[in-house]
Amino acid sequence: MNTLQGKIAIVTGAGQGLGEAIARRLAAEGCIVGVADMNGPAAEAVAASLPGGMAFPVDVTNEAQVAAMVEAVVAKHGRLDIMVPNAGILIAEGIEDADVAKWRKVIDVNLIGNMICCKHAARAFIAQKSGAIVAINSKSGKKGSFRNSAYAASKFGAIGLIQSVALELAPYGARANAICPGNLLDGTLWQNSLFEQYAKNRGMSVEDVKKHYEGQVPLGRGCQYDDVCNTVVFLASDASSYLTGQALNVDGGQTMSP
Repeated sequence: MNTLQGKIAIVTGAGQGLGEAIARRLAAEGCIVGVADMNGPAAEAVAASLPGGMAFPVDVTNEAQVAAMVEAVVAKHGRLDIMVPNAGILIAEGIEDADVAKWRKVIDVNLIGNMICCKHAARAFIAQKSGAIVAINSKSGKKGSFRNSAYAASKFGAIGLIQSVALELAPYGARANAICPGNLLDGTLWQNSLFEQYAKNRGMSVEDVKKHYEGQVPLGRGCQYDDVCNTVVFLASDASSYLTGQALNVDGGQTMSP
């Protein structure tokens, strides 16, 4: 613990689920955390439970809101050390039935929202000549996803974004990396919607969907929040000071499966 003592971080989509878990882990490691979420009350509840926590009701597709958040953090603490773009959405549809407006919305949140967070974090990092972006991506950024093309396209694009941002930040001593988790089967997103979406798409029961995805993992289980949080801490810390532009699979070997 306290690996990141005194660091200043922002985590988007942190009002619940994986984002909340990341925010809590960073706080446990010694960070002061800005908790950003479209759900303002949820962000406030999480932030209130963290030492020095800051709440920001932010839509990551709204550049003015993201810019104001970063500016407020830097104004209060003098710097920003860690940006974790985590906010994202998933709308699973077959390509033949895909609604273009919904497809575009996934790109807007998962790719353009990611870019906006990187842009304003980069401004702070360049000025202070330090900092780390740790973007939450997906195994679907490495391998196509059945009846889920918008999500996969957004995540493939976001890896290219991180690699490009890494090249721009390197001369200033700042880094950008991504994490590609496997299926967070016990997480809120899966429990609240994905199991039902995928069961409908595949004509399977929810239990069979779970067995299907577990069966794809060489290590035999779904990804856990702690698996991702451990990697966030590593990529945000000096232990990974020679890593930039990477997209690390945290998937139990699932990406290797046929």
